[in-house]
Amino acid sequence: MSQSVSGVMQQLLRGADEIIPQAELEEKLGRGTPLEVKAGFDPTAPDLHLGHTVLINKLRQFQMLGHNVTFLIGDFTGLIGDPTGKSATRPPLTEAEIKQNAVTYQEQVFKILDPDQTSVRFNSEWMSKLSSADMIRLAANYTVARMLERDDFSKRYANNQPIAIHEFLYPLAQGYDSVALKADVELGGTDQKFNLLVGREIQKAYGVPQQAILTVPILEGLDGVQKMSKSLDNYIGITDPANEMFGKLMSVSDDLMWRYFELLSFRPVEEVQNFQQQIAEGTNPRDIKFLLCDEIVTRFHDAAAAEAAKADFIQRFQKNAIPDDLSEVAITLGEGMAIANLIKEAQLCPSTSEAMRMVKQGAVKINAEKVSDPKQIIAETDPFVLQVGKRKFVRVVPG
Repeated sequence: MSQSVSGVMQQLLRGADEIIPQAELEEKLGRGTPLEVKAGFDPTAPDLHLGHTVLINKLRQFQMLGHNVTFLIGDFTGLIGDPTGKSATRPPLTEAEIKQNAVTYQEQVFKILDPDQTSVRFNSEWMSKLSSADMIRLAANYTVARMLERDDFSKRYANNQPIAIHEFLYPLAQGYDSVALKADVELGGTDQKFNLLVGREIQKAYGVPQQAILTVPILEGLDGVQKMSKSLDNYIGITDPANEMFGKLMSVSDDLMWRYFELLSFRPVEEVQNFQQQIAEGTNPRDIKFLLCDEIVTRFHDAAAAEAAKADFIQRFQKNAIPDDLSEVAITLGEGMAIANLIKEAQLCPSTSEAMRMVKQGAVKINAEKVSDPKQIIAETDPFVLQVGKRKFVRVVPG
């Protein structure tokens, strides 16, 4: 393997979980011609978050190395519903939802990818042209036994939970995308490994050279435990305002910060290792976290916005200041409302159980006074400031 390929592989391996087969990708890179690199995204939600960008950053890396990148929007597969990781059949999206989300995806993805070097495709372009006979021929290339090797399918089968026949079509359709695009490389999260490997088998069945696959880790959300997800409210959206993005990043634990440096930062590995050494020698982790926040906020906004967000964070949180630009919400308290219900009603927590957990952790304040009783009844008659955690504030106007 030439030194140049070795150097490229070193770059691609950073932040990657696995390359299969690695020798095959090295051979493809050694040809010296641009590769066709593909990643598919079903438009299941209208916004991208930093968890999505782990994969998109890797696409950008391939672009910078001179390869052809296809950002594939799964408008057809979105109608099936990706069963990955699901314990029940996923409800398919409507065509209207898919179209709207796809427009948003295209607007947001170019915050990272170079639009002049990116081919945006929709898999309905070829999937909708397949006849019933074509779909039968596609399905004939994989067995039910092989499908049941997939972890989520096998668990559901063992637990007597329904598996709809159309769910088996999803990995096959994803694999056919690689046939249509003649993909040399396909990228996906670790949870997509089965589907990516199916793609290799489908390409082989259709006489197309097999793709190498590169998987990237799943980024943990702000809680440091679960996958970053909008539904879990542990996410950082790439369209979040600069101040909010900065504050959310500052809220991650010191340990999780290194995971974010690994998967989100473009700084050289040696520089990040130097940061770790500085902390070991006594540097405040907060100062290193400021650098991470500055890099990410600058990427999705600009340097001036990042600097202003840092100043706001210092003024607001390090000096325990209540922000001047509070949003207001009118809530009818009646004879009183339990604090957990009030927090949920103010949309500062997604559920009363989460709100009670925040109270027990000492993370809830009313007019800067900590609320310690999760069963406390709030019967204020004048407007008051409700705070949850370090970055969520709202002025409640009793109705």
